Amino acid sequence: MLGYLLKRILMMIPTLVGVLTLTFVVIQFVPGGPVDHALAQFDQESARSGAEGASGAGAGGWNYSGRKGIDAQQVEQLTSLYGFDKPPLERYLTMLGNFLRFDLGQSYFRNESVWSLIRSKLTVSVALGVWTFVLTYLVSLPLGVAKAVRNGSRFDFLTSLVILAGYAVPGFVMGVLLIVLFGGGSFLDIFPLRGLTSENWDELGWREKIVDYLWHVTLPVTASVVSHFAIKTLMTKNTFLDELGRQYVITARAKGLSERQVLWKHVFRNALLPLVTAFPITFISAFFTGSLLIESLFSLDGLGLLSYESITTRDFPVVLGALYFFTLIGLFTKLVGDIAYVLVDPRIKFDAQEI
Repeated sequence: MLGYLLKRILMMIPTLVGVLTLTFVVIQFVPGGPVDHALAQFDQESARSGAEGASGAGAGGWNYSGRKGIDAQQVEQLTSLYGFDKPPLERYLTMLGNFLRFDLGQSYFRNESVWSLIRSKLTVSVALGVWTFVLTYLVSLPLGVAKAVRNGSRFDFLTSLVILAGYAVPGFVMGVLLIVLFGGGSFLDIFPLRGLTSENWDELGWREKIVDYLWHVTLPVTASVVSHFAIKTLMTKNTFLDELGRQYVITARAKGLSERQVLWKHVFRNALLPLVTAFPITFISAFFTGSLLIESLFSLDGLGLLSYESITTRDFPVVLGALYFFTLIGLFTKLVGDIAYVLVDPRIKFDAQEI
């Protein structure tokens, strides 16, 4: 096990390098870099100040000259500030060396380090992801087992309709529907639509804080869970149905064991193996898949929204830093899933690669 873990950790390095290299190459061909974005912001601010001066001066008008007012020296200073005066290969090697030391650099436009930005936004994404991950399995496992035991019944048919409907509706569409129904849209105004806590959070007692937090998180978590639990429920059902038809189940029933003992003592452990292998995918998707739309829809200032804003503003250090962080989390989560696989079934030996 120790040798396998060491090998997997060492293999993370070329994976991270590959992801960063591909992203860096793509960035070189993206139109409108950070220098152009900074110049465009300068244009907008100059136009706004010119318009305000014109309104103050009456009908005399204003003579804003746009980017003509920016000389070549200022453009060169911006280019040097963002490091684009250096060759791409030099910038790539510098970035790679910094990232391998976990130095994610500085944001171009936020006057803050990339790591501090990620850390400040991480709480929101972690809260949303953990709730989604936990509730997905709390709903999927018992529902999938119940559907397997009652396979072909009316309960199985009706729950399948609900599951397929939930699977067909994307998370952000469900979020819009929940806002319309319960968030002050066309019907009820029950749940808030901004942030994870109220403005008077510090003034509340601990009971009130719990209620306030759950009150804020209900709609975004519901929208996120609905699009995740369908696949896990059907996977659980199919896995249990496959195990229920095996010989050891027939033997256990022939020995006089109750259906509850057969199901939870024998079938559950074997059926758990495919579900454990799906842990990493579920974990990562709960954190990052659809998080951008959910966070934007419910005004949650998390990593998804930060990544989107960084892409639109061409804040490349934040884009690369967030991608680096996401990839690292994904690799370690997959490693944890492999370890959990061994803990569930000790017959698995990584050194021999056989069961």
